[in-house]
Amino acid sequence: MTEVRHQPTAPTRTRRLASRAAIEAHRHDDHQIVYAGRGVVAVTTGAGSWVAPATRAIWVPAGTVHAHEAHGELQLHLVGLPAAENPLALHTPTVLAVGPLLRELIIAYTRAPDDGSAERARLRAVLLDQLRASPQQPLHLPTPSSPPLRALCEILRADPADGRTLAELGREVGASDRTLSRLFRGDLGMTFPQWRTQLRLHHALVLLAEQTPVTTVAHRCGWSSASAFIDVFRRTFGHTPGYRPKDTGGPAD
Repeated sequence: MTEVRHQPTAPTRTRRLASRAAIEAHRHDDHQIVYAGRGVVAVTTGAGSWVAPATRAIWVPAGTVHAHEAHGELQLHLVGLPAAENPLALHTPTVLAVGPLLRELIIAYTRAPDDGSAERARLRAVLLDQLRASPQQPLHLPTPSSPPLRALCEILRADPADGRTLAELGREVGASDRTLSRLFRGDLGMTFPQWRTQLRLHHALVLLAEQTPVTTVAHRCGWSSASAFIDVFRRTFGHTPGYRPKDTGGPAD
């Protein structure tokens, strides 16, 4: 992300993006809520990536350089919040759970004109209340800084189904499993199995958004069976891989 556009105000709007379309690296002086009403949105910063289906939203703090990528036909809802306000008291990108009420509030708020009315102010107040009550989700895939860890992670990004042990991968990147294990904890704040599961779930969300069958997704992401994949997916996201919220339709640009 070398070229960075500066947009002083984070817009509140709805956009449609074709699968694999991107919004290049930029930053706002405002905070932003990024929500995919349909499809899956990926937000990438220098610190890593966050991928969110329609049951999750991503909080992007003011000043954060970030890019977006669409997976599947994306209905993107963006909510801008002034930097002077930080209703969630969050200073790093964070994934938040989105229940049915919050989903409808985000969709309504991003589609209604900003007319300064009392009705819109009330809608915004309820939306913020729901955001404050939303559980945070540990769905961040951090980017490593140490060279051997970066090399290892690139191997697995290229093939999430690679089932080699940490010791076997370590021989390829020239580091012991003990060293790599220490780097995972110190550099990324998680264990190797935790990082690999996060990677596989991120990849699975992308494939599912592109209408890939569940059994194929399980195989491509390294699970031993579709049932094993479904179990991990349900425990992480609270629903099965086949779940899709109702498309609300409506205008978007």
